[in-house]
Amino acid sequence: MHKWRVHPQHRHETLKAFSQMDAAADAADMGDKIRLIGRWHDVARFEGVAIYECDDAIAMSNWVLNWNHVMDVDVSVVLDDEEARRLGRQRS
Repeated sequence: MHKWRVHPQHRHETLKAFSQMDAAADAADMGDKIRLIGRWHDVARFEGVAIYECDDAIAMSNWVLNWNHVMDVDVSVVLDDEEARRLGRQRS
């Protein structure tokens, strides 16, 4: 899970840069090891959240560095219901 908040002084330039990207440019920016599940934007507050699938911490970290000069970024490992249940069964 990726949460972000654009720095106030970079809001409009970041929105302009993002809005000029198409799906191919977005995928190229992420690289081939990151798969976007869904992304939601709160454009009034210039923040949002996204869910990605990635098994490579370096790939995710490298991609975040493309954007962290204009926004604060928080990346967390999250599990879906079945993964959380499987983990819980393994620990029981």
